[in-house]
Amino acid sequence: MNADSDPATPVTNTRDRPNWLHDPVYNHYSQHGEDGIIGNILKTLPACNHWCVEFGCWDGIHLSNTRYLLETQNYKGVLIEADARSFADLRRNNSENAAVTCIHASVGFGEDDKLDAILSPTQCPKDFDLLSVDIDGNDYHVWKAITAYKPKVVCIEFNPMIPNEVDYVQPADPATKHGASVCAIVGLGKEKGYEVVCINACNCFFVDAKYFPLFAIADNSIAALRLTDAPTVYVFPGYDGELIFTGDVALPWHQLRFRPADFQVVPWAIRRYPLDFNWFQKIYSAIYRLRRRSIFHLRKMLGLSN
Repeated sequence: MNADSDPATPVTNTRDRPNWLHDPVYNHYSQHGEDGIIGNILKTLPACNHWCVEFGCWDGIHLSNTRYLLETQNYKGVLIEADARSFADLRRNNSENAAVTCIHASVGFGEDDKLDAILSPTQCPKDFDLLSVDIDGNDYHVWKAITAYKPKVVCIEFNPMIPNEVDYVQPADPATKHGASVCAIVGLGKEKGYEVVCINACNCFFVDAKYFPLFAIADNSIAALRLTDAPTVYVFPGYDGELIFTGDVALPWHQLRFRPADFQVVPWAIRRYPLDFNWFQKIYSAIYRLRRRSIFHLRKMLGLSN
């Protein structure tokens, strides 16, 4: 067992619980206990080569999942950041650590910009210990594109607002910021030969499947590992055409709430059961439906509709 992680916080002998890797929860630089989870995972691996890679790492300190390893655990690392201002801070914050390679690049999913191409000039081994992915969008696509490297552990962000059972992946588009569901991320992990061992507020933690038995997790289903599910909002129509919402209706990253009235498709004047329409409502409804269908077909012809 590897003992290079935080020696003051030994792994608790509670492996009969699927989510034992949360014990103890601590953050040196991370946001939701990732430092503690990663430390527990690395302690469980039989051997480590002391290499880590993180991209979407801002200045390399704020909410970093690798800073503690690089500072205190004799790790070497490759830190990749796309934003020019953040990269300047990243390079300055690591200027005295010769074990850190800072790269100004945007990790994508094409042959020229995927992680394989970016890491190839470095000394990073193919089976480095930890990969941390947090780019608020194409996380799924950039991980899928990696084929030349197989890190032992992968920490990757998912959209925490998507419920467990929803299989969703955003389009492979750098301008889109939807992310992917935990269901989709876990499915991709299995395709790539990984097993999920821990899920926290917004990250999935995977290990190479050959190491999975070491974690003694009998049930690594999403339902067993994810401690808090996303708030679920159900939408269904009434007989009068009104869309009815249940659950918390909000946009957390924009700190906005919205009213169900903001999303009604049927205008108020014809929000009635159709068999109860008067003559005016029948005419209004026919015109409204014709207009919507015309706009729909026009958008489809112009390639503006999904």
